[in-house]
Amino acid sequence: MSANVVNLAEIDQLDSLVVPPMPFPRGGAAIGASSLEALGPDDLIGEGIVGRSVALRNVLEQLEMVAPTDSTVLICGETGTGKELIARAVHKLSARRTQPFVKCNCAAIPTGLLEAELFGHERGAFTGAIGQRIGRFELANRGTIFLDEIGEAPLELQPKLLRVLQDREFERLGNSRTLHTDARVVAATNVNLPDMVEAKRFRADLYYRLNVFPIHIPPLRERPEDIPLLVRHFTFLGARRLNRKITLIPLAAVDALVRYSWPGNIRELQNLIERAVIRSPGNELQVPVSEIDEGIGVSHRRGPRQTLEEAERAHILMTLKETRWVLSGPRGAANRLGINRSTLQFRMKKLGIVRPPIGDEATH
Repeated sequence: MSANVVNLAEIDQLDSLVVPPMPFPRGGAAIGASSLEALGPDDLIGEGIVGRSVALRNVLEQLEMVAPTDSTVLICGETGTGKELIARAVHKLSARRTQPFVKCNCAAIPTGLLEAELFGHERGAFTGAIGQRIGRFELANRGTIFLDEIGEAPLELQPKLLRVLQDREFERLGNSRTLHTDARVVAATNVNLPDMVEAKRFRADLYYRLNVFPIHIPPLRERPEDIPLLVRHFTFLGARRLNRKITLIPLAAVDALVRYSWPGNIRELQNLIERAVIRSPGNELQVPVSEIDEGIGVSHRRGPRQTLEEAERAHILMTLKETRWVLSGPRGAANRLGINRSTLQFRMKKLGIVRPPIGDEATH
């Protein structure tokens, strides 16, 4: 075998390229405690939680502490860090594991429909309500409801969320009868809720009710030792799905992947590996190293002259230029960065990125 490539099965032994790993079992999952190790073939690795860094181990230790309880959990972290995977793991390790896990993305549902989605409605409750609908809180009774992107919940709905958290009761739209739910609440956000509270965009009492047991998911740039293991994981998944047999990866590619800052986190890495698998007709993974090197050159991740916020701004600007300021769609900037459109728009606003006048885009 050439010295310029490494077998994917042995990628976790590349200690010279990454931070020395913690002494977890061979295979790479940061699952030190017995309750996690005892899970079967559909265990946490099957849910996509892969790594053995200290940062990830800390997350999983917190997960194990809170999962057996019925306490509300608030999962915080940048987009693409795997917050839903942690939420599903909380459910899987709880006594509610045999009951429903019901997900609701507060950013994906139009504001006027979110209340009906969460609490349900009766026939004729509003225009278009042609039948009775059971809400997510009712469906999640005795199970777990996952409120993703909770920071996007409109202010006018937040008192009703607070009530169901405090009193476990609500009414369907169009019906005055009070219903009760025994759903455990796990919420997630990629925004700073205390900042939103201060800006009067999020209720303080709702934030304190959600923030019973916070879990912070570190961004991928803070756990580079997990990147080779994630590369192997996503390569095997992609190769199996596309019926490819990929066993090797160039060392230069591994080095570039580890040094890159990954503003889109694990989702961005997963998308890149999927493209690489598609481009790999043989047994060697064809990683687009030039794309990664350009990103490293822009961000200067390890350079002393640029802050992380400046690096992120430069990387987003470069991507916007390459996509001609198209945000959504398969060729849009959000897809290339591995994030959703609303998150990209939020980051652009926070970083002061404004689309230049038509005709001046090439010079900005």
